[in-house]
Amino acid sequence: MSREWRDADVCAHVLIAEDDVNQADLIRRYLEREGHLVLAVHDGRAVVEENRRSRPDLIMLDVMMPGMSGLDVCRVLRAESDVAVLMLTARSTEEDLLAGLDLGADDYVTKPYSPRELMARVRTLLRRSRRQEGLLNGADRILRAGPITVDPARHTLLLDGRPVECTPAEFQMLAALAARPGQVFTRAQLLEHIHGIDRFITERTIDVHVKNLRKKLEPDPRAPSRLLTVYGVGYKLTGTADDALSA
Repeated sequence: MSREWRDADVCAHVLIAEDDVNQADLIRRYLEREGHLVLAVHDGRAVVEENRRSRPDLIMLDVMMPGMSGLDVCRVLRAESDVAVLMLTARSTEEDLLAGLDLGADDYVTKPYSPRELMARVRTLLRRSRRQEGLLNGADRILRAGPITVDPARHTLLLDGRPVECTPAEFQMLAALAARPGQVFTRAQLLEHIHGIDRFITERTIDVHVKNLRKKLEPDPRAPSRLLTVYGVGYKLTGTADDALSA
């Protein structure tokens, strides 16, 4: 799908998945005011079908959807694509919010929210996608750490030469780690690579992304040998055997 970019912001195809028609219309008007192409659907199965048909850049996904819940929709989306997913949820407990991230959502906003906050989150996600596609910095350096190869310009991740699917947030974090194999990153540093400085996102989201990446990259996710925890500090990606032994 072709994308049109503005200098400051990203104009994109956004799919709103919200069963409240009035709320969906309000979000649509704000998005269109920023120049985005917007489509709204109102049940979970329609989200899956529309994603397959039109390949949007971003899906704003309400958790409480008829037909299929937003969490079930997110699970299907992640099995089929790496589209950016912003979850809209009335559930405010940390465990509920982390459950969405665990399924592959890139960010979440809790209801009630201000339209200005919502648009700021949209801009952050779309700019992140823009960076990943190499449209901001023209990045062409291929990053390698042991059997892991990250190509930021092409947005590809390989493990022993085989492609691995990951979410935009997972890819951004892994690219930061792969750029400096063996270096320890704190959770706060990794969070800034993914979300920028954002007071609404907690450092526990990093632990969720690490857990999901280990499922995809480790021979045994319960005994990781590539994406390592440095206790009391953060995480690092091994580049050599010495890196693994020093953890």
